[in-house]
Amino acid sequence: MSNLSAVIKSIQDVMRQDSGLDGDAQRISQLTWLLFLKVFDALEEELELTRDDYRSPIPERMRWRNWAADAEGITGEELLSFVDNELFVTLKSLSADPQRNPRGYVVRGVFEDAYNYMKSGQLLRQVVNKLNAIDFNRQSERHQFNDLYEKILKDLQSAGNAGEFYTPRAVTQFMVDMVDPQLGEKVFDPATGTGGFLVCAIEHLRRQVHNTEQEALLQTSVLGVEKKQLPHMLCVTNLMLHGIEVPSQVRHDNTLARPLRDYGAADRIDVVLTNPPFGGIEEPGIEQGFPADVRTKETADLFLVLIKHLLKPNGRAALVLPDGTLFGEGVKTRIKEQLLAECNLHTIVRLPNGVFAPYTGIKTNLLFFTKGAPTQAIWYYEHPYPAGAKSYNKTKPIRIEEFDAEKAWWGHEADGFAARVENERAWKVDIATIRAANYNLDQKNPHAPDAVSHDPDQLLADYARLQAESQALRDQLKAILAQSLGGLQ
Repeated sequence: MSNLSAVIKSIQDVMRQDSGLDGDAQRISQLTWLLFLKVFDALEEELELTRDDYRSPIPERMRWRNWAADAEGITGEELLSFVDNELFVTLKSLSADPQRNPRGYVVRGVFEDAYNYMKSGQLLRQVVNKLNAIDFNRQSERHQFNDLYEKILKDLQSAGNAGEFYTPRAVTQFMVDMVDPQLGEKVFDPATGTGGFLVCAIEHLRRQVHNTEQEALLQTSVLGVEKKQLPHMLCVTNLMLHGIEVPSQVRHDNTLARPLRDYGAADRIDVVLTNPPFGGIEEPGIEQGFPADVRTKETADLFLVLIKHLLKPNGRAALVLPDGTLFGEGVKTRIKEQLLAECNLHTIVRLPNGVFAPYTGIKTNLLFFTKGAPTQAIWYYEHPYPAGAKSYNKTKPIRIEEFDAEKAWWGHEADGFAARVENERAWKVDIATIRAANYNLDQKNPHAPDAVSHDPDQLLADYARLQAESQALRDQLKAILAQSLGGLQ
């Protein structure tokens, strides 16, 4: 790991010398398309050894081994001209589709919005030569790089414009563990980001693989869509590093752009795991693809409607949503009413502040539901900070071990979670109470009377009470001051 870290650090140091790269986001974008081609070439070497009829979708001159692997190969203006005028032009225009040429389809999808930002061909040659020090055909080095890859994702967050790309590994792991995808089920993330949920699902499913037929099934088990180019490129590379040979089922697109009426039985999904973007507004016209009574431009709300629609009967979902969805009114109320009528929203895990810091301070929740039966009651679990901690930060993020208490308490949906019991962190709210609260899901922990409520009516009432108390205090001070001044005369 230390050697690989040193290689990546030295590459970043070289990139900082190039006048064309402005900031960490561009440096990481540049590093990612180079990494993709390097990883793709390493996987092709394996396929050429195991499959006599393997043919690369990339024209011979454009393959990494033929322009990048030779340390004494083209450099300077010749290298820049090749990359800008031949390599990118060719890869962006590959003739490919997901059925007849899936590998070519993946390559074209990765490069369709990618760019070469570097202006110095000499510095680009230095970067390429340093990348060649990494041998992705060595399983031990590939495994180490998976850990390093997560560091690259965190560096991307530090660039300041990519907070939506990364969900803490502990959160994704817990959600996958609780939903428990099974081999043969389709697992979908409609807002994949860099692929954290899909990678966790792959690792979970791979433990169920014991022969080549099951491995082939795993290869087609994960699906995703990502709207933005850079996270899509990172996601595809990430999946290849985790053993998905042809991640053609992860598309560069906007999931919400497809009208709900266009989805048929073949599009239904067994498991959805996602952290949809929240706080954002969709472009005009996107909401027209949704039923009139739940139309909104707010991204998180549209994703919730979509996920409910996509699930098969008995399909399971786990997603991250902000507090605003829980207590929001208007369209949000109608969406929640429909969700509870069509799905069993059996559990909401309430996360404390700081889980996604410093990228957002918004409080978040993990919602778990199964489609096919209406909600009778919702269990809440308030996740605490670890002992001695008052928040999370970059050096002390949330850890998977912290979810051990939830896992021990969880039980089984098949028996209605009969083993669950209320405690200082867990409580149960029946559907009648939820309806009476106009589908406000921001239900206060009855075992923590000092807990903060986010209910708008409650917040306004508290504000009015504080204003009244403040005015009463001011009146008392005025009276005391008047008495004091009167006594001095």
